Amino acid sequence: MTTKNKVMAEDTESTTVQEKLTRKRIFINLVDSYEGGAISKFLSTCVINASLEELEEEEDTESVKSDTLVTKEGTYEIVGTLKNQDGEKPEWVTEIFNFKDKAQMLEHMSECDVVIYDINEDPGQIDEATWAVSALHAELERFKIPKIFILLSTVMTWAKSKPLDPDDPEIPFTEDDYRRRKPHPNFKNHISAEKLVIKHGKTNKAKFVTYVVATGLTYGAGEKIFHDLFRTAWHGNTDALQCFGNGMNILPTIHIKDLAGVLQNIADSRPKTRYLVAVDDSQNTLEDVVKIISTDLGTGKVKHITKEETLLKKDVKQSDFDMLLVNLRMDGVYIKENMNIRWIAETGLKENITDVIKEYKQTRGLLPMRACVLGPPASGKTSIVQALCKQYKLHHIKINDVIREAIEMLEKSAARVDSDENEDDDGKAQEDHELLETIMENKEANNGRIDDQYIIPFFRDKLHSMPCQNQGFILDGYPKTMEQAKELFAVDDEDEQEENSKMPVFDKNIMPEVIISLNCTDEFLKDRVMNLPESVVAGTHNTEDGLQRRLQEFRVLNEEDTTVLNYFDELEFHPENIDVSKETDPKNQNIVEQIVKIMGEPRNYGPTADEVEEMDRIKAEKRLKKEQEEKDEIERKEAEEKAETIKRQTEWTNRLEEVKRQEQEVLENQSIPLRNYLMKHVMPTLTQGLIDCCKVRPDDAIDYLAEYLFRNNPQID
Repeated sequence: MTTKNKVMAEDTESTTVQEKLTRKRIFINLVDSYEGGAISKFLSTCVINASLEELEEEEDTESVKSDTLVTKEGTYEIVGTLKNQDGEKPEWVTEIFNFKDKAQMLEHMSECDVVIYDINEDPGQIDEATWAVSALHAELERFKIPKIFILLSTVMTWAKSKPLDPDDPEIPFTEDDYRRRKPHPNFKNHISAEKLVIKHGKTNKAKFVTYVVATGLTYGAGEKIFHDLFRTAWHGNTDALQCFGNGMNILPTIHIKDLAGVLQNIADSRPKTRYLVAVDDSQNTLEDVVKIISTDLGTGKVKHITKEETLLKKDVKQSDFDMLLVNLRMDGVYIKENMNIRWIAETGLKENITDVIKEYKQTRGLLPMRACVLGPPASGKTSIVQALCKQYKLHHIKINDVIREAIEMLEKSAARVDSDENEDDDGKAQEDHELLETIMENKEANNGRIDDQYIIPFFRDKLHSMPCQNQGFILDGYPKTMEQAKELFAVDDEDEQEENSKMPVFDKNIMPEVIISLNCTDEFLKDRVMNLPESVVAGTHNTEDGLQRRLQEFRVLNEEDTTVLNYFDELEFHPENIDVSKETDPKNQNIVEQIVKIMGEPRNYGPTADEVEEMDRIKAEKRLKKEQEEKDEIERKEAEEKAETIKRQTEWTNRLEEVKRQEQEVLENQSIPLRNYLMKHVMPTLTQGLIDCCKVRPDDAIDYLAEYLFRNNPQID
């Protein structure tokens, strides 16, 4: 081998050895749970020892905020267990440990450099965590490389701690005070596990070091403990978001990715402090949290309910109840001063609510669906939109409803002009009062119609409302012209319009993603309206004259190149044309199914528990009805078969009796000559002979009768 080849071989061998030395495996329990999943996904993208280096801030922050899974060289290898044993392995996890035998589990766990056990989300993992740390501690003399055990616990082990200074209860607890911590009564098992982990880490720190991380209430990603608040606000089905108690209790919190950053730093740097507090800088109260979620995701209103009422809610678990009512001021001094964390929300949930809501929607797939259905009058737009809104749980936007709701709001606001409530209104009531008068005058001057300059702002307000921004909407037959569309979807930011002057600019928050154009002939529409019942047509525009007028207006607006469809086409939102003249179903079910294929899968929570129950009930009723119908059909057929059998048996019996009767008649008819002959020539002599035989009673009656017959044989000519 040449010197050059030897050097290359040595370099290759050195690289292989280096890869083995730098390759690190992290075990995390329940990688399919909320915390386990978010932490394992985060750590799978972390380059080993990256937290020991200073990276550029912009690149760092963007990479941490992104949910996209980016594979890098030299990252941690993730292994773990599943909460759902039948579930699939997450794509960022290398291997799943599913061993019922603890010896096998320990063998594979011993191959990991870092073992993380989360008992914060699932207290049912406490026994397994204490077994794991004890089993690893018993094997520490066999470890060839140092190992780290991290117990992810909760600040609830501090819930009943006495204030550091009775005269100043606002002084926060820090890591240095961990020996003074007192747990909540329902979290005593957690503090026992913490003490055991700390104890096992003192035996041989060179080979086996242990850490306890007391984490605040986690938020971010798809949410967990605050999920009910986010979900309720997103649905918008309640007037106000509920706050438990008076809401004045301080909640120690931390973003789930910031918590993962703390664990990354521990794995990289092996800090000397063994007990760490992981919380952000916020000192938000429960009311602060509920208020900001309601404001930025819901109606903005908050309703306080008592603790007793809270416990009666079936969807509130005891552990969540305890955590949401904890009152703790905590400061994670060590992680802020000694760790290199790429903070997502260092200032807390309230200050970062916009990003948190965006992350929540993306993680849960709760992206609004926006569509617009256009077409000539009487083409079935409203019934189709109703069916689509029901299926996708979207808001049906009709021009009459938008105008009515806007007028009602203006009237309600204008009514406060002369009331005491108007003092802190900053003139809003007076402005609404004047606007309402102007609109009423405009309506009266235009024969009951309102100009676009008033209608379009109504539409913009409606489409920007929280329900439409959360779930989405379907526009029913509006806008009708290109001018209306341009004004409706225009952006308010003039700078943005100038920067993007090459391409038409539009409001992305309200622009429909799907445009449906219903097409059919005037003759088809006239025939459809003519066949409608009188009760349906009465009081609508679908009379013969009304339909003709509306059709003429529609065709005029859609003849040139400046139609509303051209507007969408120019913005590359190409309309989908659907021919409704072939539809025979009055409910337009086939058309709805075509549009569903275009719009795709729903982007919402799906059916609620009550809706699932109702669907199951309807399904069960249909099944029972079908089974009963099948049973009735079987019984009917059996009854028919039985009746047919009886009928055939009766017919066969009747025929058999008839045959017997006829045979008897034939036999009787055939026997008449013989009977006549016997009665004339035989029976008189034979009868007299028998009488004489009875009188004489000879010894040989037969011989006597024979002689009698011979003697008295009549002479036959």
